[in-house]
Amino acid sequence: MGTIQTNVTTGDTSEELALIQSAREGDIAAFEQLIRKYDRNVFRIAQHITQNREDAEDVVQDAFLKAYQNLKQFQGNSKFYTWLVRIAVNEALMKLRKRKSSKTVSMDEDVETEDGSVPREVADWSPNPEQQYRQAELSEILEKTIQGLPMGFRTVFMLRDVEGLSTEETAETLGLSVPAVKSRLLRARLQLRERLNRYFKKKKNNDGDQSK
Repeated sequence: MGTIQTNVTTGDTSEELALIQSAREGDIAAFEQLIRKYDRNVFRIAQHITQNREDAEDVVQDAFLKAYQNLKQFQGNSKFYTWLVRIAVNEALMKLRKRKSSKTVSMDEDVETEDGSVPREVADWSPNPEQQYRQAELSEILEKTIQGLPMGFRTVFMLRDVEGLSTEETAETLGLSVPAVKSRLLRARLQLRERLNRYFKKKKNNDGDQSK
């Protein structure tokens, strides 16, 4: 699995708007250009939700097909990428339901927002940079840790912190309120930081035992 640190530029440029208009008029080649621009990002989101490569590939195909079929409904009130991600998230959740997983796929799983209050931000959820680990190893550790987050937290974290959507765009994509997104993001960051700290503490202790 590739690095999670690359975000997509989600602004709808004049060139992209022209492609969307051409695709609306039946230009498949124009839509294929949109696919090439966003397919890796959509796949990454789908894989984090389904945690299965084959399912994620199916989600990407289904999401782009549904986007093409409903392209005339895209009015430009939101960014095209945000609209596309919303379709992909819905398709990924449907895939989980069809899989009849024992885990709930509800976006409201174990979440209680703070009644309109704005939770404070966590300054830095990443591990201490003084940790002497290669970037590739750290990326793999981070991937596995993110996958261990509850579904509702993981999806918000992926869209907001990994894919770079704004809080408002994340809320719109998932059909949540802005306070709900902020609450889930805060809890995701706290859980992620706690799990990473536990991992590195355990790793440090093991390394210390081996050096004795």
